[in-house]
Amino acid sequence: MKRKKLKRFLIVIGILAACFFIYVEIVNRNSKHMTYRQKILKAIYPAFMWYNKLAGKRTKIMDNQKPADSPYSLYNLSVELNNGNKLRLDSLKGKKILIVNTASDCGYTNQYEDLQKLHEKYKDKLVVIGFPANDFKEQEKGTDEEIALFCKENFGVTFPLAKKSTVIKDDQQNEIFKWLTDKTKNGWNEQQPTWNFSKYLVDENGALINYFDPAVSPVSDEVIKAIE
Repeated sequence: MKRKKLKRFLIVIGILAACFFIYVEIVNRNSKHMTYRQKILKAIYPAFMWYNKLAGKRTKIMDNQKPADSPYSLYNLSVELNNGNKLRLDSLKGKKILIVNTASDCGYTNQYEDLQKLHEKYKDKLVVIGFPANDFKEQEKGTDEEIALFCKENFGVTFPLAKKSTVIKDDQQNEIFKWLTDKTKNGWNEQQPTWNFSKYLVDENGALINYFDPAVSPVSDEVIKAIE
């Protein structure tokens, strides 16, 4: 009797595993150069976000309703892009800037797709800039060339990507993130990224106005409202 129950259990598990494998392959039918881990993470992203929302994980949102004057202007800085060019941030005056630390091997990697949607929908008023970093569980081990190819082939990314750097607070921290996470520079915020895909929104005048934790979707009502 016990053997029959075990056999039935194993059959059910086998069927579920086969169904999941098929689902993963369907979701990733157009994916390229992805590891199987990356394919699984892409497939389960909707459920992952739903669970995080239900559990209330990493959903911190910080608002600066009355933007303080920045002691040091963000417009003094430039972004070193992964193609070797430099993007002067003073060239973006008059537009909002969404700055996001990114990674290719993370549960939130599918947010690249949503960030691309923002880039396309609000291209006249918003600039999205991705900052690949290997700071959290080494989830971005690729070279700049590999990262750019991965993002373009799998998520259609056309918004600017910075050269891979460090975004958390240490001696090697990227200058942009030094500004974002130091209130003596930005006027109010000390919050550093809590994980990959933390989001910082800068207004049209170069003032930091919002911080969104990774579990806050780029296309959530909160982010869209802040952009609009």
